Amino acid sequence: MKADLKIKKKPMKEKLNKNELHRQSVLLVFTIIFVIYGFIFYYLPLAGWIMGFQNYKIRDGLFHSQFVGFDKFIFLFQDKSFLRVIRNTLAMGIINLVATFVTAIAFAILLNEVRNKTGKKMVQTISYLPHFLSWIIVTGIIHDALSNTGIINEILMNLHVIDGPINFFAHEKYFWPIVAFANVWKETGWNAIIYLAAITSIDPSLYEAAEMDGAGRWAKIKHITLPGIRPTIMILLVMNVGNVLNAGFEVQYLLGNGLVRKVSETIDIYVLNWGVSQSDYSLGTAAGIFKSVVAIILIIIANSVAKKSGEEHLF
Repeated sequence: MKADLKIKKKPMKEKLNKNELHRQSVLLVFTIIFVIYGFIFYYLPLAGWIMGFQNYKIRDGLFHSQFVGFDKFIFLFQDKSFLRVIRNTLAMGIINLVATFVTAIAFAILLNEVRNKTGKKMVQTISYLPHFLSWIIVTGIIHDALSNTGIINEILMNLHVIDGPINFFAHEKYFWPIVAFANVWKETGWNAIIYLAAITSIDPSLYEAAEMDGAGRWAKIKHITLPGIRPTIMILLVMNVGNVLNAGFEVQYLLGNGLVRKVSETIDIYVLNWGVSQSDYSLGTAAGIFKSVVAIILIIIANSVAKKSGEEHLF
C-alpha cells in the first residue's frame, strides 16, 4: 500500500514541477539571457588578468608575452606615487561612503515625514534628477559655483566671512570636501529611493500605536523607522564597503589639476596614466587586480562582522 502511494506521488510531483517550469518559462528565459550577459561581459574579461603577471606587448599578444610573475606588483608597492594614490583613494572612498550613506538615510526619513503628498513627490523628483546628469555637467556646475566670481565666493564676501575670493581648486585641503559634496549632491536623492521603499513596508499600525502612547515624531523615527529599515541599511552598508576603492574617476579627473595632483589622483587615474597613456598595460592590470582583491576582502570582512553581530548579511 505504501509503495503504491509513493508511485502515485512521484508522477504528481513531476507534473507539478513541469507546470511550474512552464509557468515561469518567461522568467527563466530572461534569467538565462542575463547569466549569459554576465558571463560574457563580467567573467570572460577576467582572462585578461594574466597581463598583470606578464610583460605584455601588443605585438606578442596575450599568450606569447614574457611571464614575469609578481614583478609588476612589486614595482607598484615600491612606487611612492602608487602608495600616495592608495591613500587618496581610501580617504575619498571612506569620506564619500559616510557622506552619501548618512545623507541618503537622513533625507529618506525627513522626506517620509512630509505630509503633503504633492510637495513630497515634487521634492523627491527634483532630488534624484542630478543622478541622471553626466559628471561633465556636474563638475562644470561645481567649478562655476566655486570659481573666483562664483556664487559661493560672492555669498561669503557679502556675509563678510572672507575679504577676497578663494581659489578653491588651488588648495589641497579643499579638494576632498569638494568631491564629497559633489557625490552627495548628485546621488543623495537616488540613493534615498531604496530607503523610502523600506520605510513604506513598515506596518502603519506601529506608528498608530506609538502615537496613542504619546510618542512624537522623533520618538517614532528612533523606535520604529530606524529599526524598521535597519536590515536594509546593513545590507547596503556591506555592499558599499567593497566600493571604498571605487572612489571615482570622472570627478577627480575633471576637477583635478597640477596644483592638487597629490590629493586628487586615484587608482583609476593611475591606471589611465600608466596603462593607457604610457602603454604599460601589465602595470595597469596589476593595479586593477589589487583594487578588485581588496574590494573582495573588504566585503568578506564586513559581511563576517555583520554576521557575527547578528545583523543582516549577504552570505
